[in-house]
Amino acid sequence: MTPSVRLTILSTLWGAAAALLLVASPLFASELNNPTQFGSIQAFIEGLLMAIVRIALPIITLFVVIAGFMYVFARGNVEQIKKAHRNFMYVLLGTALILGAWLLATMIGGTVSQLMGN
Repeated sequence: MTPSVRLTILSTLWGAAAALLLVASPLFASELNNPTQFGSIQAFIEGLLMAIVRIALPIITLFVVIAGFMYVFARGNVEQIKKAHRNFMYVLLGTALILGAWLLATMIGGTVSQLMGN
């Protein structure tokens, strides 16, 4: 048996097993429980973005400090100052993107909550 024939047979068996599992899964699950603390997808997205912001803020602070040290260690070298400036600009851009995503998700979530009357 060639390797390509074995691969074809193996992939067919895996596909059949996956199809059987999808068909039989409603028979085994009588009730789905929510394992998270979030009651809606909106709350989950807000919580996820808040966790990302909480993790990112110390990292952002570290990179601002690194950019500051890059400025100090440049000692007038134009290329090193440009590199430090570029690094600092990327830190600010990343910060704006992370905080902007969180702010936008929070604003959209608040608007949807008001429209739905929650």
